Amino acid sequence: MSTLKIENLHVCIDDKEILKGIDLTINTGEIHALMGPNGNGKSTLLSAIMGNPKYQVTEGSIYLDGQNVLEMSVDERSKAGIFLGMQYPQEIPGVVTSDFLRAALNAHQEKPVSLKMDENLAHRYLNEGFSGGEKKRNEILQMKLLKPKFALLDEIDSGLDVDALKIVSEAINDMKSDSFGCVMVSHYERLFELVPPSHVHILVDGKIVLSGGQELIDRIDKEGYRWVKELGFDFETEEDKQPIVLGSCGNKVKAK
Repeated sequence: MSTLKIENLHVCIDDKEILKGIDLTINTGEIHALMGPNGNGKSTLLSAIMGNPKYQVTEGSIYLDGQNVLEMSVDERSKAGIFLGMQYPQEIPGVVTSDFLRAALNAHQEKPVSLKMDENLAHRYLNEGFSGGEKKRNEILQMKLLKPKFALLDEIDSGLDVDALKIVSEAINDMKSDSFGCVMVSHYERLFELVPPSHVHILVDGKIVLSGGQELIDRIDKEGYRWVKELGFDFETEEDKQPIVLGSCGNKVKAK
């Protein structure tokens, strides 16, 4: 069993503190669902674990089987067994998909390997002109090839139709084993129906405020996050944001 342990993690972006003391332990063999309103730190947490230089860790620690992850470069984190499935995979013109995947795989292997894949996908530039579903399936293909100890999947279900979601979910379920752990960020119950989590966490205002099981997902699906605010946690939900009334803008123009 491998363990990814995060303690008192504080992370800033451009001097603004986003994460304010995250404590989270993930073991292989576990699937963790990470939920919470937009803009409260879920993507920041996954990016900080992977080592995105945009995110500055100001306090706390991340250890993978006793190794200090914060002292590793991004490629060293990948070789150690951490994988990030991005919410918005980047298009990289000039880099052929098959060449990218082969290079990524060979970086994890002692011996170079050949790579067999759909020619329609293999010879296209990485993510360029891909549909949302193709980009996400490409992320999952990378995960399956690299066989990480821990996969961090940031809204891997966004932009997927029903068929693509089933394909992606089946691929994640196929990875389940005592040597694989996963953190999934999503707003939608459907993904968690197809890939049932063993642990559920709610992250608001840069902190994990509640942890539990499927009951948390069910309640969020029925009631949203307002009930979490009623527990004494202060944060903004989409419902709190005032809609822009276009008519009032027109009236102001007329008044002038």
